[in-house]
Amino acid sequence: MRKTDKIYVAGHRGLVGSAIIRRLRGAGYNNIITRTHAELDLTDQHAVADFFNAEDPDYVFLAAAKVGGIAANNTYPADFIYQNLTIQTNIIHESWRAAVKRLLFLGSSCIYPKECPQPMREEYLLTGPLEPTNRPYALAKIAGIEMCWAYNRQFGTRFMAVMPTNLYGPNDNYDLNNSHVMPALIRKMHEAKQRGDQEVVVWGTGTPRREFLYSDDMAAACLYLLEQTDEKLRTLLNNEQPPLINIGCGTDLTIRELAEMIRDVVGFNGTLTFDPTRPDGTMQKLLDVDRLNKMGWKATTSLRDGIVSVYEKYLQNS
Repeated sequence: MRKTDKIYVAGHRGLVGSAIIRRLRGAGYNNIITRTHAELDLTDQHAVADFFNAEDPDYVFLAAAKVGGIAANNTYPADFIYQNLTIQTNIIHESWRAAVKRLLFLGSSCIYPKECPQPMREEYLLTGPLEPTNRPYALAKIAGIEMCWAYNRQFGTRFMAVMPTNLYGPNDNYDLNNSHVMPALIRKMHEAKQRGDQEVVVWGTGTPRREFLYSDDMAAACLYLLEQTDEKLRTLLNNEQPPLINIGCGTDLTIRELAEMIRDVVGFNGTLTFDPTRPDGTMQKLLDVDRLNKMGWKATTSLRDGIVSVYEKYLQNS
């Protein structure tokens, strides 16, 4: 990649896209294209085609998606599968038509089977049933991986799919109705501290294990991959397997341990009560990141340092 190459970041306002923008600018890339939803509806096939015809980008980060936690996935399953399928189909197809040099499609670790062996290796994709609570979202993301692979095989494109673990960072969603566990717990405990509450209720039993990656580390990994030579990416793009690579830190902790760490960072002095009537989701989702580590990249932000950073930004914006 050259510093002057035209780079389109789809979904630049979200947690993932904004981190990619920060990383690109920090690395000296200055020809970055973005569009808000008001400027470009990515579910509109003709509008996306017109955009690619006009802008003709060299590289694409496909970070645009409808995302949410267990509650949102359960409440809006049709929205999750329709919007994600439509957005990624339009962008991947138009990237091929525009002869984009490389595309990076961002998925989610929920693509792996519910009872997947731990840690989850890339080759475990499609080896078992999915977690029912986010099946529509997961199937959409699996379709995106397959589409990247299919276009690589048929047209010789260089489209890659990265599967980040659970992400957190600046520009996260703190809506208690559809956010992920990290921002939900931060907001709950902050507001409980402000009110002087003596208790915070946490969904589930607290026993599921989760891995968390700071969004800026994820963005660093994404740019690292796009900057590699064809030879360095030969194994990933050999067309014998999906062009899929996990992005994570390689360690996890229980939801109870996470809640206790957030309580400590926020300074909430009350008790934590776990509600077993609420769904736990998959019991463990730890990514195997050996493939990425062997390519020369590892995460650098500790979980506690990352939580401190996002809580400081939350206070600035609340």
